[in-house]
Amino acid sequence: MKLKCVIVDDEPLAREILAGFLAPLQETILCGSFGNASDALRYLKAHPVDALFLDIEMPEMSGIELLQQLPQPPVTVFTTAFRNYAFEGFELGVIDFLLKPISRQRFGQALERVTDFLALQKQEAGVERDKTTPEFIFVKSGVEKIKLILADVIFIQGLKDYAIIHTAHGKTVVKGSVKSMQELFAEPAFIRVHKSFIVAADHIHRMTRNRIIISHHLIPIGRMYREQLEQKLSGNNRQ
Repeated sequence: MKLKCVIVDDEPLAREILAGFLAPLQETILCGSFGNASDALRYLKAHPVDALFLDIEMPEMSGIELLQQLPQPPVTVFTTAFRNYAFEGFELGVIDFLLKPISRQRFGQALERVTDFLALQKQEAGVERDKTTPEFIFVKSGVEKIKLILADVIFIQGLKDYAIIHTAHGKTVVKGSVKSMQELFAEPAFIRVHKSFIVAADHIHRMTRNRIIISHHLIPIGRMYREQLEQKLSGNNRQ
């Protein structure tokens, strides 16, 4: 099955560039390319697709407003010239954020995130934890159970009704909200830093005003979480 994709952008050149990135890829099919959100909304309500490459600032209806009107939006990648929308994207469960001008390599990375998430999502994995063994959990996928060492977990990202558990060795998608993950990945080893993110305290190496840097990952810090995060990190440093 090919990955069904839709592009929404009011700039013809931007749509042409993204369509050009998709054209040579045999595993994808471009189902629609729209210059405004209203036309895209009508199409998406009638035709389910897998991936949505969505501009934000458009006349009449923004990309954010489009997403808010879709009860079950596709896996979405924001494509925009404005960096300050990254936080809104994470709030809406957007899987990636591409800043224009978009390179073919960076687009490929975003598409890989989309395909990885969709593939892992199909496994319908769940999480089991034995309170007598707090150092690991089991991720259940079908009839298999995979042991996940908590010390290997770097961060957890929420996407609507799913969570992506990122570890030093890869990632796993499980059914469940960030709130339910917070019960499994508890303090002080793990800290919630955003509505959509929980991070492992030991893996935090750098922190700026608005984000945490863990390896090559940039994790946003929500405004309502920043003060508590600084207090918790300073408390950990004193211990």
